[in-house]
Amino acid sequence: MHPALSVIFFTVLSGAGYGLFMLVAVLHLTGSYPDASSGELQTQLAVALVLITIGLLSSSLHLHNPRNAWRAFMRVRTSWLSREAVLAVAFYPFALWYAWEVRATGGDVGQAGMIMGVIAVLLAGLTVFSTGMIYASLKTIRQWHTALTPANYLLLGLALGGLALVAIHGWFVGDDPLLGGIAIALLVLAAIMKGIYFLWIREVTGPTINTATGFTRAPVRILDPGHTAGTFLTREFGFDPGRQVIQRARLGVFALGFALPILLLAWVLSGAPAHWLTLALISALAGIGLERWLFFAEARHAVMLYHGRQHT
Repeated sequence: MHPALSVIFFTVLSGAGYGLFMLVAVLHLTGSYPDASSGELQTQLAVALVLITIGLLSSSLHLHNPRNAWRAFMRVRTSWLSREAVLAVAFYPFALWYAWEVRATGGDVGQAGMIMGVIAVLLAGLTVFSTGMIYASLKTIRQWHTALTPANYLLLGLALGGLALVAIHGWFVGDDPLLGGIAIALLVLAAIMKGIYFLWIREVTGPTINTATGFTRAPVRILDPGHTAGTFLTREFGFDPGRQVIQRARLGVFALGFALPILLLAWVLSGAPAHWLTLALISALAGIGLERWLFFAEARHAVMLYHGRQHT
């Protein structure tokens, strides 16, 4: 599949925003974040909402006609895209109410604020899960049609959110062993899940040209695809950057997205200046952006079986 930059920005930034919001709210509401000042909580929630909003707005750039974006809300019963859109919009009033109570009470929210925060956390998690399910529900793309897809979306969003959490905390207070440990654990889990995903998509278990045509007693080969130039299908669904590029990109994902942030986090926890946490966050955003590019670049649509591919 041809990677679309608007969708890459959307999934990375909104995932980081939802992950940050969920972690901040859960730590705050469970009393596990006692040394956070009201100003720090407000800053973290504001950054989360800004990231989410920028991500959602960038997703509209992928639409051929943005004026038809309202149609995304009309198929909630059958479409994960509609569910994502509805959940993303429903998240805002609860999140804003919770953020307002944090500001008004100095962080000591009442029962109503706690309820709003819990609902906002649930809606945030469901929104990220729905984003992953948009791709996981597509049976025509073997690399996406797996439970690993929404699992990766959730873990990568939480890992980025954890890094954003410790980076902002570093500017206000400094390093914190608890927050640093949470961020490292989420990065490790996300890296393991991504490694499992890469191993899983190596196995050719999807449709082949034989199963696509129904001729299964002998090998089938397309002699003439029916066109002499590129088409919309070959450009969008047949994108292939090459094996070398994919291998290098995978190394970049693990180096920038996981290894360097973990090393920087460990370095800060051992006594290095906390401002290095910002570099860890920037590195992770670049690495996960590369991961999201790979997510599309490695996808093979079954329609390409009729354009010369032997398998997907």
